[in-house]
Amino acid sequence: MCRHLRSHDFVTVEELVPTSGLRVDVMALGPKGEIWVVECKSSRADFQSDHKWQGYLEWCDRFFWAVDEDFPTELLPDETGLIIADGYNAEIIRMAPEDPLAAARRKVMTRTFARHAATRWHAARDPGVSLSTWG
Repeated sequence: MCRHLRSHDFVTVEELVPTSGLRVDVMALGPKGEIWVVECKSSRADFQSDHKWQGYLEWCDRFFWAVDEDFPTELLPDETGLIIADGYNAEIIRMAPEDPLAAARRKVMTRTFARHAATRWHAARDPGVSLSTWG
């Protein structure tokens, strides 16, 4: 999934918390500052138990589901993007509609993205540091 987004010149972070109570699977930052959220679902039950996904919409310009080719895609709302992915690559099947973030929200999310990425990089370089102490 993230490899495919990189091929579109997006950089990604995983498990980013945009606000208390929400944690997105993948947040992607594009070359023009656009912000995409991708929720990865493994099964019908996984999708049906996700009651928070609509809360992610206010934190991104575009929202996508990423599922494998056997996922029952008719469950996914038509007004969201669809990506079919496997362990090697992915394909955007349906582009998500754009709902641009307000400038102030974009600034907050870009800063949150940068701090999250830097914290992950620091933890990878310094195994003595716990991610939980960094937020």
